[in-house]
Amino acid sequence: MSQLFSPLTLRTRTFRNRLWVSPMCMYSAVDGIPQRWHHTHLAQFASGGAGLIMAEATAVVPEGRISPRDTGLWSDEQRDAWSGIVDDVHENGGLLGVQLAHAGRMASTWWPWADGRGSVPAEEGGWPTVAPSALAFDGYAQPTALDAQGIDDVVAAFAAAAQRAVDAGFDALEVHGAHGYLLHEFLSPLANVRDDEYGGSLENRARLLLRAVRAVREAAGDVMPVFVRLSATDYADGGFTPDEAARVGRWAMDAGADLVDVSSGGIVAGAHIDYRPGYQVPFAQTVRAAGEVPTAAVGLITSGEQAEQVLASGAADAVFAGREWLRDPHFGLRAAHELGDEVPWPPQYRRALWR
Repeated sequence: MSQLFSPLTLRTRTFRNRLWVSPMCMYSAVDGIPQRWHHTHLAQFASGGAGLIMAEATAVVPEGRISPRDTGLWSDEQRDAWSGIVDDVHENGGLLGVQLAHAGRMASTWWPWADGRGSVPAEEGGWPTVAPSALAFDGYAQPTALDAQGIDDVVAAFAAAAQRAVDAGFDALEVHGAHGYLLHEFLSPLANVRDDEYGGSLENRARLLLRAVRAVREAAGDVMPVFVRLSATDYADGGFTPDEAARVGRWAMDAGADLVDVSSGGIVAGAHIDYRPGYQVPFAQTVRAAGEVPTAAVGLITSGEQAEQVLASGAADAVFAGREWLRDPHFGLRAAHELGDEVPWPPQYRRALWR
């Protein structure tokens, strides 16, 4: 059997394979509540052979949403809506995680197909944003710098959302510390110019992320895996670096995480990124080797053979894919077939194997 279709056990969860669905925002929620769209969207990946499905960036507070159409876990009504989706995924043989997030200064923005761009004004449903420092993302509204109480409130919100996720039956939790959102903003000196215990040194800049990880781990108990997504580089001078990501990844493991999901970018607009197949895999390899932590790789991974090579090279322990799952919700079954692995197919689809 290929490495890609070998199982992976983290805590008490065993993932049937290492080809996972990356969290992808659908911008289709109402008041943070996932809709029927989310049931169909997520459950199809379970029948398509995914080892883990990670639900989209889900806000821990209303003002932490990327857009007014993002999902949330700040209310029991949202928890109950997610519970039904978890049941659908389980019924189709899959495992479902959720990415807990706060968008920081990049919150209150228009969804991709909206007519507007940048920040949503208050009269159209937008809200004021917060950040480590009062520095705006290019083209967005200026945020308010969080004070000590505001930081404590963020940690409490991650803890409460994690508990709701546990109660909803999710199989894994991910703390979103990437893509220019709040926890990444604290990590990057390009967005964090604080002079208190949350700014300056890497240890200080990582303090909020690590508090969030500890809070999520406490809610998750000893049984549920907790991941951390990091942007390993800001693609800009003076920004967060892969070596720093490796150190933070190690600290996150010490705080209770089980795996570092390695991505990149998002803190500055217009960064030059060399988009090519597997362009972020070297960052996962750096974090895995230098931080001595399990990692997942992501970024333009589009075939079973390519994903298998990522694992065989020692760059990562699992692979997240995004766009390829959107193009083919049965990417897992196809990749197994390409690699010659025998995996269970839904009986309704087995005729596809007939010659």
